[in-house]
Amino acid sequence: MIVNRFYQHLLLMCCILLVFSCETPFVPDTSVSDQEYVVEGFVEAGDGALPTYVILTRSLPFVGVVGPDVFDDLFVNDATVTVWDGISETTLTELCLQDLPPDIRAVAAQTLGLDPDSTTVDFCAYVDVASSVVQEFGRSYDLTVNIEAVQLKATTSIPQPVPLINLTWEDPPGAPNDTLATLKVTVNDPANERNYYRYLSASDGQPLVAPFASVVDDALFDGDEFEFPLNKAVPRGAEVDPNTFGLWTRGDSITLKWCTIDQAHFDFWQTFDFNNNNAGPFSSYTRVASNVEGALGVWGGYAVELYEEVVEVE
Repeated sequence: MIVNRFYQHLLLMCCILLVFSCETPFVPDTSVSDQEYVVEGFVEAGDGALPTYVILTRSLPFVGVVGPDVFDDLFVNDATVTVWDGISETTLTELCLQDLPPDIRAVAAQTLGLDPDSTTVDFCAYVDVASSVVQEFGRSYDLTVNIEAVQLKATTSIPQPVPLINLTWEDPPGAPNDTLATLKVTVNDPANERNYYRYLSASDGQPLVAPFASVVDDALFDGDEFEFPLNKAVPRGAEVDPNTFGLWTRGDSITLKWCTIDQAHFDFWQTFDFNNNNAGPFSSYTRVASNVEGALGVWGGYAVELYEEVVEVE
């Protein structure tokens, strides 16, 4: 019996050595020479529409150390950025940090995961400061970016808006709670056409932020009047309490930014959100969809509806 166990252990050790001897180490290519341009640009129409703007950056190596010195070289300066709205072509103006309008500074910082009041990173954007771009529902927009000998192109559209027709505050499920509430909204989705939506929210004057899953299409409710819950968004990097996740605080004044978008814009955010939320040792890699020719990123249109509410359960 002892001899048999000895040979069993010996066989097991040989198998383990064989497995490890067959492993080939994989080192990902981290060459900075393969950096790509990244475009994050948006054109809006509707309530509280922001000026048209574009953020130009460079991609970072897969493996490396990120610090203030890296961010100094992250932004692309001195590019020529133009937008064709079907009537005229507008050249956007490059503005940096404190020169940016507050709303764009907050959105740009959130997109890049930076502090909008930071003084260590001089982040920049190209902005339609004179509001020359015609921002209308149902219009298409062509973006052209010239950086030295490189030209980047993209096209987007601002769809017809599909507004929310009802917002209802309710008690959250479970034990009675007099401090929190759930939000349910209703949309009357147009029939026989695919529609795509995205939302952001803010409480008590804080910047608008997107939730972990910020987009939805009408695959399950095409042509229907459909009610569904909207979770309160949590800023990126903030601690999440599973007991209060998605719930709103009673008495807060909130702003809800409800947007109708086109398919390419939806595909970007759907894959972006999935990539951000898909973590852990068993997660799968998903390449974020881009609609920019010659670069990574998105050039997207928003049909915007703003709703300002006080969280109150009747």
